[in-house]
Amino acid sequence: MQAEIGENTTTHGAWCVTHPLSPEDSAAMTALRSAVAGMKGKLEGTAARGPFNGIMERVAAPGGVTFEADTVGGISGWWARPTQARKGAAILHLHGGWFNWGTASAFRNLVGHIALSAGVDAFIPDYRLAPEHPFPAAIRDAEACYRGLVDRGITKIALAGDSAGGSLALVLLSLATAHAASGGLAPLGAVVLSPVTDLALTGETFETRAEADPYFIKSQATGLVRSYLGAIDPSNPLASPLYGDLTGLPAIRVHVGDDEVLLDDSRRYVERAVAAGVDATLDLWLGMAHGFVNGVGTLKAATEALSAIGKFLNEQLAGAR
Repeated sequence: MQAEIGENTTTHGAWCVTHPLSPEDSAAMTALRSAVAGMKGKLEGTAARGPFNGIMERVAAPGGVTFEADTVGGISGWWARPTQARKGAAILHLHGGWFNWGTASAFRNLVGHIALSAGVDAFIPDYRLAPEHPFPAAIRDAEACYRGLVDRGITKIALAGDSAGGSLALVLLSLATAHAASGGLAPLGAVVLSPVTDLALTGETFETRAEADPYFIKSQATGLVRSYLGAIDPSNPLASPLYGDLTGLPAIRVHVGDDEVLLDDSRRYVERAVAAGVDATLDLWLGMAHGFVNGVGTLKAATEALSAIGKFLNEQLAGAR
């Protein structure tokens, strides 16, 4: 399925859609940059968990969505359930936090907006975090949760994730798709927001967007990745989906801001996926920083991105097996 191109978007190649910055969002981003200027590069280690969760808990609550604690595949987490939801389908969302931070509870509102837009229940697992539980604990928990959804008789599953959770979602997408060849259930698609696809941190935008990114710096990312990987080679495909075999994957949509050091992680992954024959599209949002979708209710770009995400997920989950 080709990405829809509206009158306010431009394309750069068959796989990239560029969304312009509106005057309203420009003013909002200027205010945000001023508000967070003192925290750039400062969130490090386990001490950052509280502040990070506090940021995510401030995402506006969606209307028409209820939340329910549950355990799926032995992994605790939260369901976000829209009032009107497709039966027999689910979204598995892996939350962000550089593999060191984040909880399912803190991400409920963000994922609730995704579930509402898609019209599908979404489960957010509390996968184990580094440094207490380094690689590959998080991906093993994601696999267990996916199997748990299948064991419940859910036959249509899409994957989603943001930041580090986007990395986990793309690794899981490859694992579950490969497992389907021997009788498993393949995901029907994936949407990821600013995924960390290259834990070797070789993307050029760590330099070219170093000033534009209001949150992260390379030395900070290096420490967080080391906490997760330890001595593991960052080019291991189970750690960095950029280095995996992407052949045969279902449709993928990647949304990323133009003002983030992780831009190249998204751009290079989509480029490799397209070269492998995957239906993959990069949605590039000008003037937007990491996590801009959290600004739903404030940023026009966040509302538009959520609408596109929901439409894509709904269409993939409506497809016949």
